[in-house]
Amino acid sequence: MRTKTLKKNKINVVTLGCSKNVYDSEVLMGQLRANNKEVAHEEEGNVVVINTCGFIANAKEESVNTILEYVQKKEAGDVDKVFVTGCLSERYKPDLEKEIPNVDEYFGTSDLPNLLKALGADYKHELIGERLTTTPKNYAYLKIAEGCDRPCSFCAIPLMRGKHRSKPIEELVSESEKLAAKGVKELILIAQDLTYYGLDLYKKRNLAELLEALVKVEGIEWIRLHYAFPTGFPVDVLEVMKREPKVCNYIDIPLQHISDAILKSMRRGTTKAKTTQLLEDFRTAVPGMAIRTTLIVGYPGESEEDFNTLKEWVGEMRFERLGCFTYSHEENTHAYSLTDDVPEDIKQERANEIMELQSQISWELNQEKVGKTFRCIIDRKEGNHFVGRTEFDSPDVDNEVLIDASQHYVKIGEFVNIEITEASDFDLYGVPVKP
Repeated sequence: MRTKTLKKNKINVVTLGCSKNVYDSEVLMGQLRANNKEVAHEEEGNVVVINTCGFIANAKEESVNTILEYVQKKEAGDVDKVFVTGCLSERYKPDLEKEIPNVDEYFGTSDLPNLLKALGADYKHELIGERLTTTPKNYAYLKIAEGCDRPCSFCAIPLMRGKHRSKPIEELVSESEKLAAKGVKELILIAQDLTYYGLDLYKKRNLAELLEALVKVEGIEWIRLHYAFPTGFPVDVLEVMKREPKVCNYIDIPLQHISDAILKSMRRGTTKAKTTQLLEDFRTAVPGMAIRTTLIVGYPGESEEDFNTLKEWVGEMRFERLGCFTYSHEENTHAYSLTDDVPEDIKQERANEIMELQSQISWELNQEKVGKTFRCIIDRKEGNHFVGRTEFDSPDVDNEVLIDASQHYVKIGEFVNIEITEASDFDLYGVPVKP
């Protein structure tokens, strides 16, 4: 009897960048598993697939460093093959092939069938909606659209992801049912732009209708909205959010800036007055909702006055959640023709000022939660604490609720009522209470 002496191929998928890349890696891994391939996420493997990010300078640098790290491993004989996919590869393939030729092959963002072929697998159409999830078992990302039609001056996403393409409602419902069957309780809806959902397929903004369909999926208890664009936001979504307990009172709406001059140069299609009104509409329609936003400082031409306008506005709006980034001058974007005239140290100083202000706002808002009880989902155990979240918090980017594991036991992946006993600027501490 002959025994196989060939080394069994194990494919290690490494994911960089945003949740949309996490989703793409999960789809790739689902396809590989269906082809009877041994596949792992960020573990050991003799074949490596790096899913890269090419959004801003820091992300590109991390992607390039990761590629170089695995190429060195290949040269040392620790891995056999290195494949690169994702946004960086889509955007800079010719340059990468020239600069880092020791990668076996580069693939773009919509090259999944060819990537699978290179890995000795076939693309299976019947697997639509099947994924090998890499997140904790209780939540999963649901990508409802790909690409973006917005003309924002600073953004390279349309270069890497193409035009906006919505997925049909029935396909998303089917995918959600499969996730629920695996124990997923929370869906985090992602896209480059949720606001645009449905315009291409249904000739109208259809996010509210999609939510109406998803709340009917048995087993799904929370549905969270990420990355909604402010211009043209479909207000019927707010009615669904208020009416349907499964739709979290939470929205992630990247606003980027508030000075009219900067908004105009950024080609955001809105003004300070319109944006402020939109947020007031949100809070009137859904009292107590958590609004997360992201801002960019140091955009070309951002004066001290523009920055002060932004800072004052952040103080007035008191966002529940906020992230702030320094401007990254990206080639082939509209803003690249402008002079990147704000020095790096000033950019960083401005970002720090915004985050310092937000830290104080967050601390004050968190103090208001002390003594109150919230329904929390428990994501994991870390050190001496169980780590959970309220409906007002998204994984990885928002507040966490910490429960002392030496004093209390809660089940990971389940909902628990937690009374908040103390709070810092970005963390809540609590104890489980009976419903």
